Order: sequence, then structure tokens, then C-alpha cells
Amino acid sequence: MANKGPAYGMSRDVQSKIEKKYDDELEDRLVEWIVAQCGAAVGRPERGRLGFQVWLKNGIVLSRLVNSLYPDGFKPVKIPDAPPTMVFKQMEQIAQFLKAAEDYGVVKTDIFQTVDLFEAKDMAAVQRTLMALGSLAVTKNDGNYHGDPNWFMKKAQEHKREFTESQLKEGKNIIGLQMGTNKGASQAGMSYGRPRQIIS
Repeated sequence: MANKGPAYGMSRDVQSKIEKKYDDELEDRLVEWIVAQCGAAVGRPERGRLGFQVWLKNGIVLSRLVNSLYPDGFKPVKIPDAPPTMVFKQMEQIAQFLKAAEDYGVVKTDIFQTVDLFEAKDMAAVQRTLMALGSLAVTKNDGNYHGDPNWFMKKAQEHKREFTESQLKEGKNIIGLQMGTNKGASQAGMSYGRPRQIIS
């Protein structure tokens, strides 16, 4: 990548806001999950944003993570025997992970850009993608998730209801409150002042 000098003014303000979004506690939880999901062979990063970025930068750990969420025999990302050393190969490996994560069900808005990880531009976005992936894995509950299910929130799922014909017909007899009501206050039994006196 191109060498960049220090950021000044508004660029520095924007970058510092992005860096403040990075969550160290979330990093610990994600590292625990990745190690539980992939095994101890992936190692552990040095603590901190930079250590986390260096650990994930070549795309191998991410590829192993997404492959572990699928049943044996189906691996969406091909992992080379030796970790890639060339920049474009590492970025290609990250791109393969992103494609596999999207195929798994992570929505496009939750997926980080390759440069967010590779150049450490937005490591909070990387955390968001991994959180979305973990939440989907817990929600699917297909036996491929390893780790504590409380680390991630379950996604809302469709709860389809079935009604019988008689239940549907019964619903037509009820007047919805949006249409007004035939119960409640009325003028029956009310009188206004004295009745009119008719004298003959």
C-alpha cells in the first residue's frame, strides 16, 4: 500500500473517532470465540488493536473461522498450505472470507472492507462483522458453533402462526378498535336541565 504520512485536522479527528469505537473487552471475547471455534493452532494475538489486526491480517485465521462454521466436507474458503506473504494474496484471502461470511448470512452493511483490516483503518468494523457472524452461528444452532452461546445475541427469527378456518371466521365478527366501538359511553338516561313544562 502507499505510504501515508500523519493525518492532520479533520482527517485526524475522523480517524480518532473511528479508533474510539474499538472495544477492548469485545476483542477479548472474540479472541476466546475464535480460539474455541478453530482450536489452539490459531494461536493468540498480542493484546490491543494492533495485535488483533496483525493476527487477522493475512486472512488465514478468518478463513479457518468461517470454514469451521460449516459441516465437515464443505469448506467455502480454500486455505493455502503456507500463509500468504504477498500483499495482494493476503488481501485476496480476506476477500474470500468476506464473500463466505456474506454467503453464510451476514448482511452487507455488517461486512467490513478489506482495507479496514489490512491497513487497520477501522478495526471496529472488523469487530462488528465478527459479532454478526457469531450471532448468526448461535442462531442457526446447527451444531457447528463452539464456545459459550452467551457471548453473542441470538438474531430474531420468524415465528409463523397457523390458524384454522373457524378461527379466521371468528375474527371477522370482532369489531376492531380502529373502526370505533359499539360499547362504552352513550347518551341513554341522560337529562339536560328541567324538562319542558306544558301547561294546558
